[in-house]
Amino acid sequence: MQPPTTTRHGSAQTLLLATATGLAVASIYYVQPLLGLLSDQFGVGTATIGLLPTLTQLGYAAAILLLSPLGDRYDRRRIIVIKAAALVAALAFAAMAPGFASLCVASVAIGLMATLAQDLVPAAATLAPEAERGKRVGQVMTGLLLGILLSRVAAGSVAAWAGWRAVYAAAAVAVALLIPLLWWSLPRFVPATQLSYGALLASMARLWIQHAPLRRAALAQGLLSVAFSAFWSTLALVLAGPEFGQGSAVAGAFGLAGAAGALVAPLAGGMADRRGPHAVIRIGALLVFIAFAVQALAPASLWLLVAVAIVFDLGVQAALISHQSVIYSLDPASRSRLNAVLVSVMFVGMASGAAFGSTLLAAFGWRAVPVLGAAAALAAWRITRRR
Repeated sequence: MQPPTTTRHGSAQTLLLATATGLAVASIYYVQPLLGLLSDQFGVGTATIGLLPTLTQLGYAAAILLLSPLGDRYDRRRIIVIKAAALVAALAFAAMAPGFASLCVASVAIGLMATLAQDLVPAAATLAPEAERGKRVGQVMTGLLLGILLSRVAAGSVAAWAGWRAVYAAAAVAVALLIPLLWWSLPRFVPATQLSYGALLASMARLWIQHAPLRRAALAQGLLSVAFSAFWSTLALVLAGPEFGQGSAVAGAFGLAGAAGALVAPLAGGMADRRGPHAVIRIGALLVFIAFAVQALAPASLWLLVAVAIVFDLGVQAALISHQSVIYSLDPASRSRLNAVLVSVMFVGMASGAAFGSTLLAAFGWRAVPVLGAAAALAAWRITRRR
């Protein structure tokens, strides 16, 4: 890939990229601690309300596959600004949604445009010096992971104070404020390829066939994402149930526990630079399995749920950073497409986890969710053992 036309990469730019990435990806997670409130307001049951996170994540996966490859073909700065403006519009629509069907439509739109985050991460990789790529990507991914986890804290707290519509309205304002900063700070990116759109999509299939490490990374991270999403997509409903009797603010506060895992992102990236990523990936998958196995077997406890959130989030995020280190080294001219393959499979896993988790919770109770998480993590760990 040719370098961008300017090189204004530094700590301020990295902070901006991390902040924008966090706010973008947070958009698809605000709904999770709100599910109990939304279920009551719209009069729909546990399995039906699970459509909201499922549709959002399916929209995200579809856009990763169909839109993110354009970052290799066009100036990535322009794509970032356009997507940010469209995300503002989707969030504003969600804030004004008159009914459940409208909110479902808004959820899909939010998922589609929140893929802004996956344009920002390859931008950081392109702007970073070769010797610091894992570290720089890890720093931006810290923003992404904190956005995922702290979005629940923000959404739960704001909803308890001002209602769920205020969550989406505030999110729209926050993203809108970043648009001029992104346009000013980022350089133009020289396209890495002149392939047509159809050829870009076809090339992703070739990348999948050509690179076994990409296949392993995508499948393993997809399975870990099943476990991740099953937990977070059902947590608010579990906490609101008879075992715990807690509201949206407590469900959101669990994001603080999960945020501890995000802090490992720069460390995992640096370790991947120094020692190779595969050991980090295996350890991450094992941590996820242990956390969910303990949750499935131990007595119900809020403190146990907090500990589980810390441990499995740490494992999932360490594996993700290391998987990205693996795929970004495969073909520098195809980073957007490689990332699109990895993250689209990952978010199919997210959507599957949300759907299966809600269904299992409704049918068998909350202990079925960690059983699903442990099984998915064990399958991912088995994949990580193959080189």
